[in-house]
Amino acid sequence: MAMALALLPIFVLSLIQTQADFREQRVQRQVDLQLAAERSATNAKSRLDSAQVLLRALSPDALGPYCAPRLAALVDQLEGYEGLYRLSPTGEAVCASGRSDGRPSALSPATGSDWFRRLRDGEGLVVVRAPAGAGYPSALIVAIRSERPMGRFDGAMAAVIPLSSLQPDTTDAALPAGSEAALTDSEGRILITSRPDAMRLSGGRDVSGWVDRARDQGSAVFEAVDSRGLRRDYAGAVLASGDIYVLLSAPAPGLLSWARLNPIGALLLPLGAWLTAFAAVMLLSERIFIRWLDYLERIAAIYAKGRFSVRPLQAMNAPSEIRTLARTLDEMAEAITVRDQELNASLAEKDALMREIHHRVKNNLQIISSLLSMQQRGVTDPAAKAALGDTRQRISALALIYRTLYQSDDIRHADARDFLTELVGQLIAADAGRGHLVLSSVQADSLYVDPDKLAPLALWLVEAVSNAQKHAFAGRGGELKVRFKVNGDTSILEVEDDGPGASDAAEAGVGRTLMGAFAKQLRGEAEMVESPSGGTTARMTFVTPEALIPNDPADKAGTATQSLR
Repeated sequence: MAMALALLPIFVLSLIQTQADFREQRVQRQVDLQLAAERSATNAKSRLDSAQVLLRALSPDALGPYCAPRLAALVDQLEGYEGLYRLSPTGEAVCASGRSDGRPSALSPATGSDWFRRLRDGEGLVVVRAPAGAGYPSALIVAIRSERPMGRFDGAMAAVIPLSSLQPDTTDAALPAGSEAALTDSEGRILITSRPDAMRLSGGRDVSGWVDRARDQGSAVFEAVDSRGLRRDYAGAVLASGDIYVLLSAPAPGLLSWARLNPIGALLLPLGAWLTAFAAVMLLSERIFIRWLDYLERIAAIYAKGRFSVRPLQAMNAPSEIRTLARTLDEMAEAITVRDQELNASLAEKDALMREIHHRVKNNLQIISSLLSMQQRGVTDPAAKAALGDTRQRISALALIYRTLYQSDDIRHADARDFLTELVGQLIAADAGRGHLVLSSVQADSLYVDPDKLAPLALWLVEAVSNAQKHAFAGRGGELKVRFKVNGDTSILEVEDDGPGASDAAEAGVGRTLMGAFAKQLRGEAEMVESPSGGTTARMTFVTPEALIPNDPADKAGTATQSLR
């Protein structure tokens, strides 16, 4: 009972949908009627356009003694023409085909006619109903203006077209059964119709009130009761210049006709659909689909956690659709597993290759450093010997970068704290053979930097330490302090000595120039300042490289959690 009540809205919705479909069909019926009226108006307009073309073609030749027989022959040969006339500027017929029944026509003289006056006033084309006294009770006059050179009025060419030839065709397949057609004037009066009682409203009134809308919009649709008391749909369209209109009508369906016209589609099919849905939900949903979908949902949740070893084997007893879905999940898990293995193998191979490259670069740089050391021992000039020593220190610093990279857990980054500590120790140890004791200390924040930023950082430190060794500790030894501090967007690297202070030679040396160049590579600046306790401090302030900070600064192999720019 609960399931039946739950599905009952489907049945009610089907009835409502059926009624809505009927209303939509009713609106579509009116649209079809309107389109048919527009098509009828278009077909009639094409007849009028062809008449206009004929009149313009005949206008230059509609003079002379043989023009009347020529026009009469054209009327006999052309279907849908009652007469052709050439009128003078005064409205007299200078050439006429005559009526086919031999009776005279009152079309000429046309001096006092409204349509002739409109042509004389400058209109190029006039389409009006033939006057009552013209001898054509059910016809249209199509007239064009004739002009002499310089635009002077030279009369008109006129054609008389029977209204019956413009009557809309009610055999159009798009029209509903029982459709009727008529032509009306601008007041809504019926000019010609196939069935007068269907085209007049109750009380014998002409169909009116829609002409203004049709004139503004090109067509109009409305509903009214005809003279027999039957409700009908009407559609009208402009035929010619707002003076003649096409009007179509068809019986309007009643509000309850949908149930009488289509009892199977309106009642039985919704009822059958409700019963079928009820049976399908009761017998199939829970036992065949839902429990298997829940099972596959649990499998998918396991896959979402990265555990692809689980396989949906129980689904092999499910219906074919569920088996297909389970097989797809299984193949997806297998493909992901294989892909992960291939990616991990590729990453391991590339990691080993990069470590090997870094190792070889380090060895090559060490070889170059050894060669320079040998060369330095053979040089007697003190200046050249010092220059070779400075170059060897710079190359050793670069070699230390590559050694640090291939020995670290991540070959793409190195911890600046470990690197700076080892580099300072290496520089102090290299100078220890001179016999002067230099004590060094390093205080550095942990910052994982890529090799492109680590190189200028290391070379700047080499120049700063070498400058202290040459000018602060020469012949006396002393204490060297190195500090590296990360302050968010900016970082500071300082090298402080306890010497006598910066000399003019230190300020103007090559090392000072190199320090400025290395600082610019890091988008920073370098300066030499006096220490508060005496001595000199070389300071470089630069933009913190895009780097990684581990969770625990004290943990050298910490996991990266924050990005600095």
